Amino acid sequence: MYLNCHTYYSLRYGTFSEVELLELAREQGVRCLALTDINNTSAGLNFVRRAPEFDLRPLLGIDFRNGIDPCFVGLARNNAGYMELNRFLSSHLHQGKPLPERAPEFSDAFVIYPFEKVLLAEMQDFGPGEFIGVSVRDLRRLPFSRLVEYRDRLVVLQPVTFRNKRDFNAHRLLRAIDNNVLLSKLPEEQQAHPEDGMYPLPNLAAAFSEHRFILENTRVLMESCSIHFDFSEARRPQNLQTYTGSREEDEALLERLCQEGMPYRYPNPGPEIRARLEKELGLIRQKEFVSYFLINWDIISEARRRGFFYVGRGSGANSIVAYLLRITDVDPIELDLYFERFINLFRANPPDFDIDFSWRDRDAITRYIFERFEHVALLGTYVTFRERGILRELGKVFGLPKAEVDALCEGQYEPSRLDGVARLVVRYGQLIKGMPNYLSVHSGGILIADKPLQWFAATHLPPKGFPTTQFDMVIAEDVGLYKFDILGQRGLAKIKEALQIIRCNHPGDAGEVDIHNIGRIKADTRVNQMIRTAQCMGCFYVESPAMRMLLRKLEVDNYLGLVAASSIIRPGVSKSGMMREYILRHRDPERVKQAHPVLLDIMPDTYGVMVYQEDVIKVAHYFAGLSLGEADVLRRGMSGKFRSRSEFERIRSVFIRNCRQKGYPESLVSEIWNQVASFAGYAFAKGHSASYAVESYQSLFLRAYFPLEYLVAVLNNGGGFYRPEHYVHEARMLGARIHPPCINRSAIANCIYGKDIYLGFMYLRELEQRVMERIVRQREQGGPFRSLEDFLDRVPIAVEQLSILVRVDAFRSTGKEKHRLLWKAHLLLSGSPKKEHPRLFPPQHRHFQIPRLEGTALETAFTQLELLGFCLCSPFELLAQPPANGNGSRHLPDYLGRNIDIYGYLVTVKNTRTHRGDRMYFATFIDQDGAVFDTVLFPPVAARYRFRGRGIYRSYGKVVSEFGFLSIEVARMEKQDLVPDPRYSDMKTSQRLRLGRDQAAR
Repeated sequence: MYLNCHTYYSLRYGTFSEVELLELAREQGVRCLALTDINNTSAGLNFVRRAPEFDLRPLLGIDFRNGIDPCFVGLARNNAGYMELNRFLSSHLHQGKPLPERAPEFSDAFVIYPFEKVLLAEMQDFGPGEFIGVSVRDLRRLPFSRLVEYRDRLVVLQPVTFRNKRDFNAHRLLRAIDNNVLLSKLPEEQQAHPEDGMYPLPNLAAAFSEHRFILENTRVLMESCSIHFDFSEARRPQNLQTYTGSREEDEALLERLCQEGMPYRYPNPGPEIRARLEKELGLIRQKEFVSYFLINWDIISEARRRGFFYVGRGSGANSIVAYLLRITDVDPIELDLYFERFINLFRANPPDFDIDFSWRDRDAITRYIFERFEHVALLGTYVTFRERGILRELGKVFGLPKAEVDALCEGQYEPSRLDGVARLVVRYGQLIKGMPNYLSVHSGGILIADKPLQWFAATHLPPKGFPTTQFDMVIAEDVGLYKFDILGQRGLAKIKEALQIIRCNHPGDAGEVDIHNIGRIKADTRVNQMIRTAQCMGCFYVESPAMRMLLRKLEVDNYLGLVAASSIIRPGVSKSGMMREYILRHRDPERVKQAHPVLLDIMPDTYGVMVYQEDVIKVAHYFAGLSLGEADVLRRGMSGKFRSRSEFERIRSVFIRNCRQKGYPESLVSEIWNQVASFAGYAFAKGHSASYAVESYQSLFLRAYFPLEYLVAVLNNGGGFYRPEHYVHEARMLGARIHPPCINRSAIANCIYGKDIYLGFMYLRELEQRVMERIVRQREQGGPFRSLEDFLDRVPIAVEQLSILVRVDAFRSTGKEKHRLLWKAHLLLSGSPKKEHPRLFPPQHRHFQIPRLEGTALETAFTQLELLGFCLCSPFELLAQPPANGNGSRHLPDYLGRNIDIYGYLVTVKNTRTHRGDRMYFATFIDQDGAVFDTVLFPPVAARYRFRGRGIYRSYGKVVSEFGFLSIEVARMEKQDLVPDPRYSDMKTSQRLRLGRDQAAR
């Protein structure tokens, strides 16, 4: 009897999940109900999937509204009707148009107009599929309304939005957030009625006892509706079934492509390779994944045709078919990749192919996919209310000052000392925690389906401009839709741009660079030595402090070692404590003997330590005796996207029971299972790690032989793990001369001439994009700018924008001092109307007498800090008090086991917690010589000393060594003050500071 039920996917309106709705219905004795979220179908598929568990017959529809104003409820007669409703909603969401008062004529869907809407709009004529909905509240007015005459059109339309008072309170909070108003100012018309809840069926029947024909109409209507989606184990994939239009042609094409790719990958293929290929092709055909492989091949073929760089990774990288089709560059034979991680008879979903493109090329490939295939959509995801976001939103709703909201968000409060309003914010935040806040786009998932995506749900149109599903990847897989992952990353853009820069800056050497000759690059001694010494700043996946630390500890100097390191760094391995064990066994062959013989036999390359996802499958299959099907359940159970926890628990019980039957000691069983469990969502397949390692080697090769060109490419593509200033510093350490932006030498991005790097205009944060483009265009058309006047004649610019360029000394190539130019700029432009085009005829400029002005290096540094975000001198030159000592990274070996007093410019901080929840820090600094050193602040010290943004810190602590990697366990730390900004401080103080420095220099 309930045709209008909302979940919290009625965003910022509903208050509970689709599963909680089913639980509520069962409690109230309801056997059939319709889910009709407001302009949303996110919960539809899962509602249908879970309904049988509650002995309920599900129906689907949509509550169509303009904002909060109800228009009508659409109820699907069948799956075709559901698609009609989804298409109608999608059209309005894509175009951003308001919904009409009257619904279109649906072929397979019913329309129910709310009682109040019919009265206000004075509706009189109703089609055969149109009804008038009456709620419990409407019953009081029905006898006195003309609508009582429409006996065959009246049905029950009791909205279900709340279960109790708590839900209503949560609803009001959500509505206040949505309307961006104080809770006390929330209009009543922006809220649902408190009585919008579900009554037990006897109570509902009693309410409508005087109008039993309404109940009968509702029953007949509901019985004429049904919806079905296949969620069974034997469900067929809903992806595009064939690539060519015929399964036979698909299979023939796949085999032909593999044979054509054989000479490129294996010039002399042996029987092992051919046998592996036949085995894979047989299983791919049997599992009906042929079109999936061909679609991926189509995508990367288009990328190669356009000259786009890409990297194929994921479990699909364990496949020789993918290697022959050039979807990946990982040789599964060379790396002995585990076949069953890629595919087996028990695997329902296709193998993962994560294809990375340059962040500059990804949209072009996405557009190609939408044009190439018919039924395509991006995969949606939900952004939920999280703790800090909740506190910030509710802080505004309750009218807390920003300072108090910031304190709450940072956790800097004692609950017992909060005032009444702040306590309400914290307490009420629990009401909406975890609810969906808004729909977003999956990081890379694209669905290519065999039928319109609106068969499954409506689509919306986020700013990316591509239709996007209103459900996520988990629900998609439940119904048999498997995503294609098309991802963007900056590492590939860095490699591609570095090659372009090398061709310009080293035209004679560029021809010798073959970035795709992976075999040669992997054998390069200079590259391997860089890995061993962790000289990896700017290089893909290996530049972070944690990775640099691991490479030093492992003394990695080859490709296979880097493959292992790429997975060991993941939280799954480190969390289990096996990262340390792996390092110990790697450095001490005698310790390897401590490994269990079965585990060592399964994983000889990793010393009997689980490192990759496939290791878990191997351990489950060979060590614990699980079938490959059960092991695959375990693999999926390690993923955060896995749904059936009951199934996972069953496999856990089988794992432990089998181990006990094999006679393993209880302590060993517990230890191995804990290692398996620690991999949850945090481990790589070996092929995935191998793909990452290939890209790491490519970037390391460029860094080794063309370091300055490579670092310019890194800067031009958004940097990496660190802030841009640290890549600028690295380039300087490698011999570059760094120049601030220049009107005659700089471009929008950074550029390099020999060893001179000119920072791009893009670092001038207040400079408008169009001004940058005009400067570059005018210089290309008319040559270098000869003077300020010449610049103003050719480039339309406002005085505020011009002053930015002058202050950063971008006119230094004209030979004029910037302070004099700044005066002249204001004299020439002040009061003159702003022009948006160059002057046709150069005007006659007056010559002004300007007083002699001079600046200081200190003023220049602070101006650069303001305009660029960093200064080009050493930050140590800006200290109010010079360092008390010259200790640096090179002195750490001399202080091993002893305390050192050291100054460092903060590079990055990792804020983490111990297993007991105590806060601690890992920090990386640059010393006075420009070298890097690392520190750790354990919880007692971290509780006393906090990092207060970028700057120079003086640390005192003990130098320790772990596997040869030196770091400092900090005992005391203090941020150092900078000299007052001389541009704004007292002139005498500024002069005294400058003289003091000059004397010290002498």
